[in-house]
Amino acid sequence: MRSDSDLSYVPFAGELSQTELEAIQALPSGAALLLVRSGPTAGARYLLDRDVTTVGRHPDADIFLDDVTVSRRHTQVLRDGARFEIVDQRSLNGTYVDGERVDRGALHNGAEVRIGKFRVNFFSSPHDLSSAGA
Repeated sequence: MRSDSDLSYVPFAGELSQTELEAIQALPSGAALLLVRSGPTAGARYLLDRDVTTVGRHPDADIFLDDVTVSRRHTQVLRDGARFEIVDQRSLNGTYVDGERVDRGALHNGAEVRIGKFRVNFFSSPHDLSSAGA
């Protein structure tokens, strides 16, 4: 396991606040975090700790992103053990991972995801990265 002072597993750790770094370090195994980097809710954090997390403009979405650039049922984040992937739900503006439009794509530690005008970064639990030898 990595020490608390070793942040090498956190991409661009220097750009994150102490609170964000602590939230990433505290993630339990099998969980991940989405940090909103830009958009109407910049600074928001969303815990991914379920097998299916819905994202969209619909009020019943697990992650509600209230902006016209986001479809009502825009995308889903799927968890399989400690692995996560994102699946576009035929959204109008698409889902992008690291600048590429995807219908379905694996999420890696630090991945930038664009959903409408929102840019979020995905962070895995450090426990899962340690066990994977990352």
